[in-house]
Amino acid sequence: MSKKFILHMITPEGNLSPFDVNMAIDAGYEAVIPYTGVQIEDVSTLVQDAIFSRSPEGVKHTGIFIGGRSIDTAMEMLQITKDSMVPPFEVSAFADPSGAYTTSAAMVACSQNYLQSKYSSDLKEKRIIALGGTGPVGIIAAILGAQNKAKVTIVSSSSLERSQSAAKKYGEKYAIPIDASDIVEDSKGSSKEKLQKLLSDTNIIFAVAKAGIQVVAKQDLEKAEELLIAADVNAVPPSGIEGLDVSDDGKILEHSKTNALGIGALAIGNVKYQTQRNLLQKMIESDKPIYLDFIDAFEEATKHTKK
Repeated sequence: MSKKFILHMITPEGNLSPFDVNMAIDAGYEAVIPYTGVQIEDVSTLVQDAIFSRSPEGVKHTGIFIGGRSIDTAMEMLQITKDSMVPPFEVSAFADPSGAYTTSAAMVACSQNYLQSKYSSDLKEKRIIALGGTGPVGIIAAILGAQNKAKVTIVSSSSLERSQSAAKKYGEKYAIPIDASDIVEDSKGSSKEKLQKLLSDTNIIFAVAKAGIQVVAKQDLEKAEELLIAADVNAVPPSGIEGLDVSDDGKILEHSKTNALGIGALAIGNVKYQTQRNLLQKMIESDKPIYLDFIDAFEEATKHTKK
């Protein structure tokens, strides 16, 4: 009798994401087991309970998914999971906290695809601003952009200290340059003035603020004199970028004087869905244990953006 494919889903939060559960079942897992409220110190014991309950052959039908909201916690849990393996008792694991890894990977991959297909270019030396970029999606998108040689600035709408802290922390962690700015009204100017100054030489906008918040209005777009692409992960009205519809996928952006291309939340979400599903399936299909994070998500996402 063949062993069932089991996915043990770990989260520090009080509940597991229903989205992730659906994705796991659609990817082919026959049993999906949630573990909520898991702390860092619990991970090793949970992992070893999972791997030692099956033979070396049977354990290949076991996988671990790490969710939650914190990218730092997920990174640490994934490393502990890997370190807890005892060959030949090893299983694959995949971290995607708040969907941030796959969402940001999809957004950056979509932007890169249109740079290549419409502008015969790539991310290298492109000036990117991540508006509302101190959240999980913004931070991972900034890391991916910088790793691909773009000039990335994380922009906070609440304080310069927040964006500076994020830029310093992840810039040092991954040995990449990330800049920081803010659009908080102060003695140096209004928030609109500061935003429009940032936009004046920006090539790519990542709108990654909280859902339902418009971060770029018509008059702001008109100041973006070098804009090529604007991507928005917000599917809740109003759009994060005025004139950008959730279903836009490379459509010329309304109000853009440069005919910049808009990428909406549904277009990004479609690539995110394919990316997460395929990575989950890879864990099922792999003969050897694999450990998946946002780097793997970006590699996978680029396969689903070819136009």
